[in-house]
Amino acid sequence: MRVRSELKKTQCSLFYKPFIVCAWLLSWALLGNKVKKYSLSVFFQQVSAKYPHVKFHRFSFTDVLRFLIQTVYLLLFFSEEQRKKRLIIQHNNTKINVFKSFVKFIRKQIIEPGRQWVVSAFSFTAESAPSEFKSKLLKIKWIRVTLTALMLGLFFWAIVVPFEPINQLIFSFILWIIALWLRSTPGRVATLVMMLLSILMSSRYIWWRITSSLNIDDGIGFILGLGLLAAEIYTWLVLVLGYMQTAWPLRRRIVQLPPNYDNWPSVDLFIPTYNEPLKVIIPTVFAAQNIDWPEDKLNVYVLDDGKRDNIKEFCEQNKISYLTRPDNSFAKAGNLNHALTKTDSEFVAIFDCDHVPVRSFLQMTMGGFIKNKNLALVQTPHHFFSPDPFERNLDVFNEEPNEGELFYGQIQDGNDLWNATFFCGSCAVLRRAPLEEVGGIAVETVTEDAHTALKLHRLGYDSSYVNLKQAAGLATESISAHIGQRIRWARGMLQIFRVDNPIFGKGLSFMQRVCYSNAMLHFFYGLPRLVFLTAPLTFLILHSYIIYAPVETIFLYVIPAIFHANLTNSRHQGKYRNTFWAELYEAVLAWYIFRPTLMALITPKKGKFNVTEKGGMIEKDYFDWGIGLPYLILIAINLLGIGFGVWRIGFGPEAEVSTVFMNIAWTVYNLMILGGVMAIITESKQVRVAHRIEYKLPMTVCSKSGFIYEAIMNDYSESGIGMEIQSDQHVQFKVGDTVTVVLRRNEIVHSFETTVKFASKNILGVKFNDESLDSLRMLIQITFSRADAWEVHPMKRDKEIISSRLLSVLKIGVRGYVSLFTYVHSYIKEHYPQLHDVGLYFLSFLPKRPRLTNN
Repeated sequence: MRVRSELKKTQCSLFYKPFIVCAWLLSWALLGNKVKKYSLSVFFQQVSAKYPHVKFHRFSFTDVLRFLIQTVYLLLFFSEEQRKKRLIIQHNNTKINVFKSFVKFIRKQIIEPGRQWVVSAFSFTAESAPSEFKSKLLKIKWIRVTLTALMLGLFFWAIVVPFEPINQLIFSFILWIIALWLRSTPGRVATLVMMLLSILMSSRYIWWRITSSLNIDDGIGFILGLGLLAAEIYTWLVLVLGYMQTAWPLRRRIVQLPPNYDNWPSVDLFIPTYNEPLKVIIPTVFAAQNIDWPEDKLNVYVLDDGKRDNIKEFCEQNKISYLTRPDNSFAKAGNLNHALTKTDSEFVAIFDCDHVPVRSFLQMTMGGFIKNKNLALVQTPHHFFSPDPFERNLDVFNEEPNEGELFYGQIQDGNDLWNATFFCGSCAVLRRAPLEEVGGIAVETVTEDAHTALKLHRLGYDSSYVNLKQAAGLATESISAHIGQRIRWARGMLQIFRVDNPIFGKGLSFMQRVCYSNAMLHFFYGLPRLVFLTAPLTFLILHSYIIYAPVETIFLYVIPAIFHANLTNSRHQGKYRNTFWAELYEAVLAWYIFRPTLMALITPKKGKFNVTEKGGMIEKDYFDWGIGLPYLILIAINLLGIGFGVWRIGFGPEAEVSTVFMNIAWTVYNLMILGGVMAIITESKQVRVAHRIEYKLPMTVCSKSGFIYEAIMNDYSESGIGMEIQSDQHVQFKVGDTVTVVLRRNEIVHSFETTVKFASKNILGVKFNDESLDSLRMLIQITFSRADAWEVHPMKRDKEIISSRLLSVLKIGVRGYVSLFTYVHSYIKEHYPQLHDVGLYFLSFLPKRPRLTNN
């Protein structure tokens, strides 16, 4: 009777009421003894938690399907048997903890003493070698040649000798243990040995691929396998050349200038511009005027290829030399060359119009020119105080090293050892005589800076790299602008590769050729990266073997090569580039630099200089569908490949199951990388007129009532300051209050009237009231132009854990797919509401995680 009365309360037809009774009985079985009473009220309370998307009071046919799907889900993941399995897993975790304790004991008692022995072994230096050995044996040429030949012969033998699988496993394991020991061993010698181990294992893999893994019996598999092999050989070549290029970064010291100012040379400072707004140019000009250099020996020029009246008027008002020319031939290179004909100082400093120099720039760079009369170029890093699209869209600004930090943090220092420092177009000084000797700035390619450095090196001139941040600028604002800039770089480097190949020609040393060649080969990565993103689909979809070998053998060769490469790069460049992040950087650009680099090889004279837009804003978050389309196609193809893989597991030959799983795993990894691309091309809003720069600086705050407080600046921009009042008592400032802030730089003291825009306890954010050029000039002099403006807060980097870096990349991939789904959902809801409703209808059938109840 109670059942009949409860059923009458449900608002469904008589046809569906038997289904409710069946659902109740099935739920009783699932809930077990938790159902205390024979009552539908209890049923609705407890079972509704298990079936949160089933409408029992308005039961329909679709609810029958939802109920059955959810029931299968509960039986698979939330049944009593599953609970017992989870308890078993927890018990096993206890065993794992015991094992971890055992490993910790072994590490402390055996591995650590062994590591200390390795440290002492690798502390051997030329100075500590026995004098008899140095003075007699190593000075004999034939002994040096013999020892070198023996070592090279042994190394080559270790590469080509074939091993049985078990011997390859043992060999790889021994080198793995050695590499782990070396990773925690201080000193550069240990890094060099790790590089040799990485080259050894990578070379063994390439040799095995060439000699033992090509499928010559299958035409499609053989051709596509050769394509994959070519991509792998390219990666191996870049790896080896990169190790050679950065084996021993120079870390050059500053050369002091003579104390007598009369001996300091004259410098023309060029600021080229084309279409950048005046607000971008002003800070650079004011900072250039503020450089610590004799006033009569520093000449600042604005080179305006846009021929704009407001720029000319600004220069006249601030006593800046203004130069323009009748045409815009050869873009930036032509602009600089025209300025060379109008000026005559011994040296030329060049800054892009958004790069703000610090006052110590010339004092840090000019000493080398006076000491070395053959020095033609001094380059300093490019630093950016605004986030690039990767940093902004992934929200990692000032938390992770940016894309360019590897080049300016390590590669340029490596180049410097081999006298192969590249000119990077800005933040550099050149000696006029050598520059004019090579015909001025190179105009044959769109990367005029690197080509100019190559010409100088061919004539035997020296270069140097001063790894101090002596200027800061604006990063590209959008991913499309970033891709456009990289396309120009790629096209230009490949143009140089064609018209002035560093491998050939006169004047370069062997290592200079290596450094330039590796820089140019780097931009070929577009096609190899696309090959790696699609390679496993050859087997999953076409059923062709591009690596014709058992899965176990593939793992025995490829895993050690990947492990050593990642471990070595993590130690060598972990401070400048996160492991696995290169995959994201290259994937985003791969599609877009592939065609320009191919065209540059075929027709190197085509292509024009494109100016990178900076100083803009992004009004709202959006997904860049234009940039993302090729990668959406790649995602679809990879998903199709996984579908084929699942089908092959169920219906394919049993002997191929392990191969299918390997290719599915590879495809899943590729999908995570492509998901990362989706996260990167999801543009985040950027509406700041002036970018905020974190900086700690003592300052003084004066209230309108006359109270004076000491404070610490937290950040600043061209429009305001963030600060923390240094007071034990709560300071009563309100939004809208007028306060005066006093800033100091050595003997320079200046006060700025401001308005409070944010106030919370002792934290204040203020906006400058005086927006005049004089006020801005003084602000730049005290903040942007400080000698330590960009060096005082180096990024904190803990020792890199490779597994955590891989996990972070995978998380970014998931985040990308969430963003993609969000924007697809919003787009469909806005433009195709009926299709959106249909999609929600089908999604309602998916199982839901049960809600927790107190019963």
